Parts: sequence; structure tokens; C-alpha cells
Amino acid sequence: MWRQTKKIVPAAVMASMLAVTGCSTGGNSESGNEQAAIKVMYYDEGSFFREYGMLFSALFPEIEIEVASTQSLYRNRGEGDEEFDYEKALQEFIDQEKPDILMLESSQFEKMAQDGKLYDIEALMTKDKFDTEGLVPGMVDYMKELGGGQLYGMPTSFSSQVIYYNKDLFDKYNLQPPTDGMTWDQVIQLAQMFPTEGEGEERVYGMSLGYRSNLQDLAMMLGASEGLKYVIPTSKQVTFNTDAWKNIVTKAHSAIQSGALYDESKDTLLQNQGNNMMYNHYALRNPFVSGRAAMTLEGSHFIREMKDAKEYGGDDAKVVENWDIVTTPVSVQNPDSSDSTWYSNILSIAKDSPNADAAWKLISYISSDEYARVKSKVIDYGGFPIRTKYIKDEEGRNFAAFYKLKPSRQDMYKDYDKLPQQFNMMFYDHMRTEFEAITNGTKSVEEALELLQVKGEELIAQEDMTEEEMQKYYEEKYKDERNALREAAGEVIVEEEAAETVTVE
Repeated sequence: MWRQTKKIVPAAVMASMLAVTGCSTGGNSESGNEQAAIKVMYYDEGSFFREYGMLFSALFPEIEIEVASTQSLYRNRGEGDEEFDYEKALQEFIDQEKPDILMLESSQFEKMAQDGKLYDIEALMTKDKFDTEGLVPGMVDYMKELGGGQLYGMPTSFSSQVIYYNKDLFDKYNLQPPTDGMTWDQVIQLAQMFPTEGEGEERVYGMSLGYRSNLQDLAMMLGASEGLKYVIPTSKQVTFNTDAWKNIVTKAHSAIQSGALYDESKDTLLQNQGNNMMYNHYALRNPFVSGRAAMTLEGSHFIREMKDAKEYGGDDAKVVENWDIVTTPVSVQNPDSSDSTWYSNILSIAKDSPNADAAWKLISYISSDEYARVKSKVIDYGGFPIRTKYIKDEEGRNFAAFYKLKPSRQDMYKDYDKLPQQFNMMFYDHMRTEFEAITNGTKSVEEALELLQVKGEELIAQEDMTEEEMQKYYEEKYKDERNALREAAGEVIVEEEAAETVTVE
């Protein structure tokens, strides 16, 4: 098992970190300088210390941290003849390593809380007089909801998507900008109010959805926002041929047909420029960044991309500057939650940990005002700190939109591990074919969903494929796709004597 114990950082490094973070611990624990050691379960030792451990070790040199890396689970995957069961392997890892602190995903956290394997940290918070003011609104209540009424952990950060909108374009066309809490129907209707004529730089789009501009991805996103599932794994039911899904797919299809949504494949400006574009920064390919889309759905990292485009895009680069944000679209049934909001890396203390006090000190620091202040300096794919004080914008933009909605409890893909292992792979291929048929006008929504219902029921009734059968399927699948690409390029296809081997991870 690969692991290593980190020692106390050098005095010079500690001094510099203390200068950055301050000397407060974020609480009033009475541990003093008593020596302690804790073991933390994390996916990578180096990543843990870069993200959390170095700062903590500088402030609390009396606490020694050992990281039990879960990378070994992936290295051991596939050994032997048994099918790999990650959850079983993870529990065996925990039983063997006995970490004091567990870094968990939401589903893992909820399961372990239900099984009584986590420590209720609320008493530690009370004893330590931990300051809960300023935490993301509703976060503690949500964590208690996952824990069945008890508080078994705290996330290290949260992420969300929001609607960015170009205030100048809304002013230009005399339209009211979007607001927090709009539904997808309202947002799509707003996008369709923008003109759809024009070419090149003169073409304005109501909304850009990036890779989700095709019918399948858009329909899945709209369905997820309404809590729809196209298959219920526990009861082995396929639900595509229902009025709810017909309405969703029809709505998505109409939105695409309206021309209000940006489609990169139809962007004449991009096509005319080709690969040798005038854009000196990749972000300028995004029509919102270049001022040609009124709205877009993105995460917090998009702020950095816009800044980078302005800084490195060249003297002639046109980058949107007068923008603001509102919450991602919500469901009428659940207006205070979103499937585009999620809490990351939940820290919990193992129920049987003999080092609960020292473990809590690490959790309380990562949840503290001091850590949030340092973390807020870097806005990236890691999301925001869990304290709202540092989620702000110097120009007064509506950054509260990032944390106004709580995560949705309705997961479209929950319990998919209960389906035959080939189901997702094969059904996705059927979905792609049928949604393309709707887009091309060769099938109606009703016809496509009826066929998907039949194909889904056939697949869900199958037994699990063997590894050899899965391997053969992949080989044929990629061979056919490769030949189709060659035919499209005008190449003559010669039958290969042996199919290339495709490694299935």
C-alpha cells in the first residue's frame, strides 16, 4: 500500500504560511500543543498536501498526518477473475487502513451515514464553539438531510453552474435580462426573443450551451432538471415512452429548430476562419466571450477563461466585459435546488476513530474563515470555499447566484450499477441514433421514443456480458465507426485480417 507520513514543514515555510493565513485555528479547541497523529483517506497524497495538508501542518505542527491513498484500489482493479466491485473494495480498504478521516462523495457519505459508520461531529462543533455563520446557506441542513438528521461531515468546497448574461446585448435589443429562479421554459423563451438573422460577427445568439447544443444532451439536461429518469434501475423499468419525456424532447427539439441556440457546426464565422483563426485564445471561440451570445450556462471557472481571453487574446480581441449572472434554471416543483450544484470532497470522521479530536481540528480548519480566504484567491475547476464572505465580485455582480440553490436529491443516474454492465454503453448508442433521426427530420419524437423504449427493455432484460463479449463488442463498434469515417473521407475500405485490440478500462 503506497502511503507516506508527512513531517513538520520547515520553519521558514511555516512562518510564511502563518503570515498568509493568520494564527487563528477557526475555533477554540483546548488541545494546546499535545502531539497527535491522524490518518486521512484521500485519492492522492501529493494532492492532499498541496490542497490542505501543508497549510494545516504549518499551523498545527503537533498533529502528524498520514495519507492512505485510494489509488491502490484502481491499481488492483481487474486482478483475478472476479468482476471489480468498487464499493466493496473501498470498504475493505477502510477496514484494513482504519483512517480517522474519510474523504467521500455524496452517495458514499449518505450510505456510510445510514450504516452507522460515521462520527456525529455536531458535539465537537459545539464544544469548539465553531462558527457556522457565513457558511453556504442551507449547507449544514443539507448535510444533516443526507445523514438522516445527524451531522456526519462537511464538504471542502462546492461547485455550481449559473447563467452568465451579456448586459449590453439585452440593452441593445430592449429586453429584460434573466433573473434568479427562472425555469428552462422561461430561459428558452427569452433566448428566442433575440434575432436569428445575420452572418459572421453580426450573428447574435440567444444562448450558448457549449457541447450540450445537440438534441440528446439538451434533452437530458432538461429532463434532469425536472427529476426525470429514462430508466429506473431498482425496478428495471424504462420510462422513455411517457408524456413527460415526449414533452421534454419536443421542447428541446423546438429550441434547437428556432435557431436561438448556438451550434458551433453552423457558425459561419468559425468555418470561414478555419483552424488558422484570428482568435489567439481558445476561449474566444465561445460566442459569449466574443460578445455574440446573450447567455451561456457555465461554472465558476468561466470567469478565469474570460479574464485570460482578455489578457492573452491579442489587441484586436473583443471580450465581453459588461456581464452578470443569475441562477441556473430550476424546476417549478423544486425551485430551491438544482442538479447543477454539488458539494465536493466531504470530510467525515470514522465512527471508531480514536483520534476524533485531532481529526476534527483538521476538518474545522478546512471549514474555517482562514482557509476560505486563502482558497478564494484561486477560482478554478475546484469550485468555491464553503464560506460566502469570500465569494464576491469587485464590480458588484450577483455572485450569490453561485450558492443560492442547494444540490438536488434527484439523481438521474443513481443505482445504475444495478443494470447489466453493457446497458449504458449500448443504450447510449441507440439514443444517439434516434435523437439524430429526430434532428434530421426522419423520425418524429413519438416514433423515436417508442423505439428507444423497446430497445431499452430488451437491453435491461439481458444478463451481464462477460469481459470477452464486451471486448468483442468494442472491437466491432470502433471498427465500424472507423470505416464509416474512412468512407466519408472517400477512402476505399479493405477488410482487415484481424481487428485491432481495444483495451477496455
